[in-house]
Formats: sequence, structure tokens, C-alpha cells
Amino acid sequence: MKYLALPETCERPLSFYLAMEEYAARRLREGELFFTWQVAPSVIFGRHQLLENEVDTDYCRQHGIRLFQRKSGGGCVYADRDNLMLSFITQEENVALTFNKFVNMILLVLRKLGVPAVGTTHNDVMIGDNKVSGTAFYHLPGGSIVHGTLLYDTNIEHMAHAITPSKEKLQSKGIQSVRQRITLLKDYIPLTLEELKDFIRTTLCDGERVLTPSEVADIEALERRNSLERPLKKETE
Repeated sequence: MKYLALPETCERPLSFYLAMEEYAARRLREGELFFTWQVAPSVIFGRHQLLENEVDTDYCRQHGIRLFQRKSGGGCVYADRDNLMLSFITQEENVALTFNKFVNMILLVLRKLGVPAVGTTHNDVMIGDNKVSGTAFYHLPGGSIVHGTLLYDTNIEHMAHAITPSKEKLQSKGIQSVRQRITLLKDYIPLTLEELKDFIRTTLCDGERVLTPSEVADIEALERRNSLERPLKKETE
């Protein structure tokens, strides 16, 4: 599996990385690809979710948290520069096999670090009773994308206030709050986030595929066409 790298380092919005996944799945038929990414504070909600049921938009507006809707299913996620997003692109079309491979990749990394992580039937990764990684799937003709979170660290207050699932949804999972459900990987390993990124890359990938400037331009054009960001309206007077 090759690591898909950008030719330059700069901060980009979440919508760019979703377009990068899609571009790779549609255009780069070069075997399995993987990359990690980080974003400024953002909330991303699933294709089938209603924004008003999942997100406190007033809180997000007040704290500069951007909102995006992805094409894959799954639940609502808060992301920032202190946690890690993972993307896996493959030509495999079997959903169960693709999910299983991705989750096992995460488990391989964590267990090599001595973390007693386990997978669930919902394709989450748990440490004890708490979630450290969640995943979502998106299929395209001839390709599949699995993307997920890896909670190294995060702004817990932003996560707890920005994401607002119903009490019924939380209780169905046997918890009282978003905060109660998650755990942070930094509490289990001695690595910094940058060291963790390097460890993941060397553990999972055996080479690198660097995007060309023209390919980056194509990804930016796809990002504009996708229009995944949801503008935040100001509070009414």
C-alpha cells in the first residue's frame, strides 16, 4: 500500500481531503492508497443525517467551527488539529471486507504500540468501554473509500457542545454524553502526534505516491463542484 502525499504542506479545509479521497478512487487506479490529515476545528456529518438534529450550529458559529456534510453514511464527527483523520482507498467493492481491512489496520498500529484496542461489529475501535476511532464507507464505481477518526487528542469542550445527538440516541448506546463515550490515545502511548503519524505511515505503507500540481488542481476543482461545506447562518435578532 502506498502513502498518498501532497507536493506541498499547507492547511486545507476538510472538503479538500474528501475531494482528494474521491479523486484517488476515481482516477488513481494504482492499487491501495492511504493518507492521514488534520484540519482546523470542523464538524462533519453523514449523508443521511439532518444538521439540526446533530449539531449546535449557534455554538459552531460562535467558535469558528466549520460544518461539512460528507457523501458517506455514519455519524457526526468533530475534528481539529489535535486528532487524526485516516483515509483508505481501494478497488475492493465488498463493503464488509473493506471495513474489516481498515479496522484491522488501525488495530495493528495500536497493538504494536501496546494499546489493548478491539474492534466492534459497528466498525469502531475501542479501548475498554470507550471509543478511540470510528469509520464510514463510501463506494464509487470501481473503487471504495473508508475514512475514520483517530482521537489522539481533541478539544473536548468543542466536541461536547458542537455535537448534539438526541438523549434517545445516547441512551441506546448506554451513555449519558458524547464526552463519556470517547477516550484519547495520548493517554496510552508515549508518542507525540507527529511521531504517531510517522509510526502509522511506516507500519502500514511501503512507499509513497506524490500528487502532481496538476492533480492537486483537479482535486481543488472537484472540491468546488462537491460544495460540501454548509454555511452558518447568523442568529436572528
